[in-house]
Amino acid sequence: MQQTQKAAKPHDRLAVALAEDMNAVNLLIRERMASQHAPRIPEVTAHLVEAGGKRLRPMLTLAAARLCGYEGPYHLHLAATVEFIHTATLLHDDVVDESRQRRGRPTANLLWDNKSSVLVGDYLFARSFQLMTETGNMRVLDILANASAVIAEGEVLQLTAAQDLRTTVDTYLQVIRGKTAALFSAATEVGGVIAGASAAQISALFTYGDALGVAFQMVDDYLDYAGEAGVIGKNTGDDFRERKLTLPVILAVAKADATEREFWARVIEKGVQREGDLDHAMALMARHDTLAATRAEAQRYASNARDALAALPPHPLREMLADLADYVVARTA
Repeated sequence: MQQTQKAAKPHDRLAVALAEDMNAVNLLIRERMASQHAPRIPEVTAHLVEAGGKRLRPMLTLAAARLCGYEGPYHLHLAATVEFIHTATLLHDDVVDESRQRRGRPTANLLWDNKSSVLVGDYLFARSFQLMTETGNMRVLDILANASAVIAEGEVLQLTAAQDLRTTVDTYLQVIRGKTAALFSAATEVGGVIAGASAAQISALFTYGDALGVAFQMVDDYLDYAGEAGVIGKNTGDDFRERKLTLPVILAVAKADATEREFWARVIEKGVQREGDLDHAMALMARHDTLAATRAEAQRYASNARDALAALPPHPLREMLADLADYVVARTA
């Protein structure tokens, strides 16, 4: 039994360890996504919330709070808050990106319409703020409100940077820290804050969440080119078709000769894509070894996440969080 549990994926082990808390969070989510006057709200929300996601972000909040010895009820509110913020951003992202598939299923904007996705996302943001205020803790309100602003800022930055060949690795990091890492770091940080952890421990939890989030997004960007559609829940090469400058392409552009740069300008900046262009893009990334470089950078951030946990008390949950950091990159193997 112990050997089977050790062999399970880290997020599955976290889910088992936090099962009682997660059941309570799921009840809270279902209760708060209800609407007396607009039945479309729970319909759209349920489509995404119950689509089989790992609930990783709320589990990070629960794990951080438990790891720091919290025994009160408000970690549940914060975990539900984090999931609502995440779900709201997914609804908005799918409209912005004109996506048609998420987690292997049709997106809400495809099944309903863009207006419903945007407005239901707004409703979930409002619900998230109601939940976080119920904790009575101004610091967690500040952290999560700031994360919500940073997420939106990252998405707007991506609009201007994603199709500009002058986009640097630093700008890319700013984008992914906004769109992904901000909620990871807020999720772990508020768990420590609600538990009354020390300043050093709260800082360590923030660092863990930030580094984990950066590694997570880098791996997603890697898998968009190197993964299989059935595994990643979307079509391989979607970022290319959507003309998104992610790290594998940014690194390839930086090493490009004049002919290669002309190709990248056509397919990314001008959006003129032809049959065989994705294969050619893959060949250029292979020539400059940029997928391997992206994986190595993700590994570096995952190691930083693991190292940050040393400041936290010994606990089985700490080991699961460390294993989770390793597993994020192990998905690329």
